[in-house]
Amino acid sequence: MSSIPIGREVVIWHNPRCGKSRESLALIREAGIEPRVVEYLKTPPSRQELTEVAQRLGLPLVRLLRHKEQAFMDLDLGRDGVSDEALLAAIETHPILIERPVVLAGREARIGRPPETVREILPK
Repeated sequence: MSSIPIGREVVIWHNPRCGKSRESLALIREAGIEPRVVEYLKTPPSRQELTEVAQRLGLPLVRLLRHKEQAFMDLDLGRDGVSDEALLAAIETHPILIERPVVLAGREARIGRPPETVREILPK
C-alpha cells in the first residue's frame, strides 16, 4: 500500500523512538484526526514516493535526509554533485536517513520540525 494519502487522509511517516515524531503524532490526534501511521523504518517509502514527497515539500531530495545520521556522513552524501539517484539508493539501503517525521495531507507535506508546522496542512 502506498504511503501517499488518498483524498483528505493524513499520513505520518513515523519513528516511535523520535520525540519530534511522537509530538507531531500527538498534535495531529489533538486536532481530532486519526492519521494513517507508517513506520517508515519497517515499511520504507518507494523511490517514487520519496521523489513525490520532496516535490510536495518544494525541497531538493537531499533536504529530505538527516544530515547528522552516521550513514549520511559515511556515504559522503553532502558533497557537491551527489545525484538524486544516488540519494534514493542510499535511502533504500538506509531508511534511517529520512528526516522525521513527514506528514502528508492531501497534496501537501511538511517535515514536523518543529512539530507545530504540521498544523499548516491539517484539514479543518
